[in-house]
Amino acid sequence: MEAGEGKERFLKQRQVLIFFVLLGIAQAASEPRRYSVAEEMESGSFVANLLKDLGLEVNELAARGARVISKGKKTRLHFDRQTGDLLLNEKLDREELCGLAEPCVLPFQVLLENPLQFFQAELRIRDINDHSPVFLDKEIILKISESITPGATFLIERAQDLDVGSNSLQSYTVSPNSYFHLKLQDSPDGVLPQLVLDKALDREQQAEIRLTLTALDGGTPPRTGTALVHIEVLDINDNAPEFAKRFYEVQVPENSPIGFLVAIVSASDLDIGTYGEVSYVFSQASEEIRKTFQINAKSGELFLTKKLDFESTQTYTLNIQATDGGGLSGSCVVFVQVMDLNDNPPELTMSTFIDHIPENLQETIIAVFRVSDSDSGDNGRTVCSIQDDLPFFLKPSVENFYTLVTNTALDR
Repeated sequence: MEAGEGKERFLKQRQVLIFFVLLGIAQAASEPRRYSVAEEMESGSFVANLLKDLGLEVNELAARGARVISKGKKTRLHFDRQTGDLLLNEKLDREELCGLAEPCVLPFQVLLENPLQFFQAELRIRDINDHSPVFLDKEIILKISESITPGATFLIERAQDLDVGSNSLQSYTVSPNSYFHLKLQDSPDGVLPQLVLDKALDREQQAEIRLTLTALDGGTPPRTGTALVHIEVLDINDNAPEFAKRFYEVQVPENSPIGFLVAIVSASDLDIGTYGEVSYVFSQASEEIRKTFQINAKSGELFLTKKLDFESTQTYTLNIQATDGGGLSGSCVVFVQVMDLNDNPPELTMSTFIDHIPENLQETIIAVFRVSDSDSGDNGRTVCSIQDDLPFFLKPSVENFYTLVTNTALDR
């Protein structure tokens, strides 16, 4: 009689366990909870209290083994089981985590172990105005022929600002002068500054002009950065360099060594002497492009100066300017596509592991783990399996989570 009642209790417990496992998987697949925090807040700062979202009381947290799991090896968030508060484990730098990408979102999961239940969530890192605009070149040199007529425009190097949104670079000003005014041009990369010639230059009267260019962001008050614009007035030069091609497209494997020849660009100038001598430089190049590539000013050869990583950056767009000795210039674009290699092995992150279980239990959860691969496309797809002759089976969940479960009662 007692044996029959024990068996009936066991079957009911098993049904309840399976119910909660299915409930946890269903919850994990639902829309994630969203939280936000400003960047650069101190470690230990309060993010949110999760009790209401989890539907739990404080005294249930420890019993159910609540914990926070995030992608990667760094644990940036801490879950306080005594209060249900979600706290920062470290200062978060939005620019370091997401660069210029917006919004900056860190996905994470809340795992309840007993019974098993997942809650999907994400933390948005809000930008603060902690960076000033910076010109990569403190002195911008323009060589302008005295034959250039008023109304001509000259694109100058823009500033860089690591902040995003309203905190990013918004405008420019130029110091008062009688020769140029500033014109701002909208582009997908932001506002581009242009100098517009207001009156004809005369080298015999003034051989050079110095202006101060100021970049302003949208903060209150705005942060600023400055650069000196040095204009050299040159004698007449009536032919500008012309590239053999306006657009170059190359593919470079991500394991290419430093010093690898990426491409050779070529421009010619019909003028002779100094006016026919062409030199090559990057135009409107970001700091990342300048760190990754180098161009030979005389030959137009483009080399790698830094290892490529497809998982970090898949493409580069390089604007190259050819300038002759008289200051006239032409431009071309080199589009570099980084070719992915299968250079990252899959990683298995164990969340839960039980190495002692009672015998005679059906479908007991042994482990909960996640499989990830940093590669992209087919190289990043993973398959998880175990041996066929083991008394266990793998049950896939969301976000590449798996549970290892006994498929029959074990007999010691």
